[in-house]
Amino acid sequence: MSDSPARILVVDDEPSITEFVSYNLKKEGYNVSVAEDGDTALKLAAAEPFDLVVLDVMLPGIDGYEVCRRLRATSSVPVLFLSARDTELDKVVGLEIGGDDYLAKPFGVRELSARVKALLRRVTPGVRETGVAGERFTVAGITLDEGEHRADATDGPIDLTPREFELLAILMRHAGKVLSRETLLRDAWGWEYLVETKTVDTHVKRLRDKLEAAGVDPALVETVRGYGYRFKAV
Repeated sequence: MSDSPARILVVDDEPSITEFVSYNLKKEGYNVSVAEDGDTALKLAAAEPFDLVVLDVMLPGIDGYEVCRRLRATSSVPVLFLSARDTELDKVVGLEIGGDDYLAKPFGVRELSARVKALLRRVTPGVRETGVAGERFTVAGITLDEGEHRADATDGPIDLTPREFELLAILMRHAGKVLSRETLLRDAWGWEYLVETKTVDTHVKRLRDKLEAAGVDPALVETVRGYGYRFKAV
């Protein structure tokens, strides 16, 4: 695992928020860059790789949701949304367009730190958020290395966001078994995300697209009507 600090991009048009977030993240040893609008954020993200983007929803010009959509076109970097709007619909929208977590304003230092660490653990080699560090297994031609946070098919790596990786890992660990949408929400998103189950459907569709792009049969993730999904153990 690299000893260099994680690189975090903080995007918010409120100076008080960017100062608060960047100050506390720097205190924890992270390398922090700041953008005050979506256009600047996208330019910075295109110029250098980041390990995490902390992204406000309400931005001047293009909003945070659109920034996330554009990031997802080329990057699987984890996105932590910040928003003063704490409705279920806002959370669902953020998750469905590719966000990995959602933190409502106002928030405290400890909650911010916990969310950031949880997301970085999913993309930092050698560390898993739960279970045994470095577990590696193969099912139906896909090799999943949870320690390296890497999924490989016969034709090469599968480019997944942290949430897509968690979803695939859960399905593969239980290959051959039907998992309900509620179970997938609980295990891949956490109890705080027991929201509309269509969020799972959206991410499964995105996961299938990623599998197909990597030369893997997307039908490996099978829909079980009225219940949930199953990863075929072939």
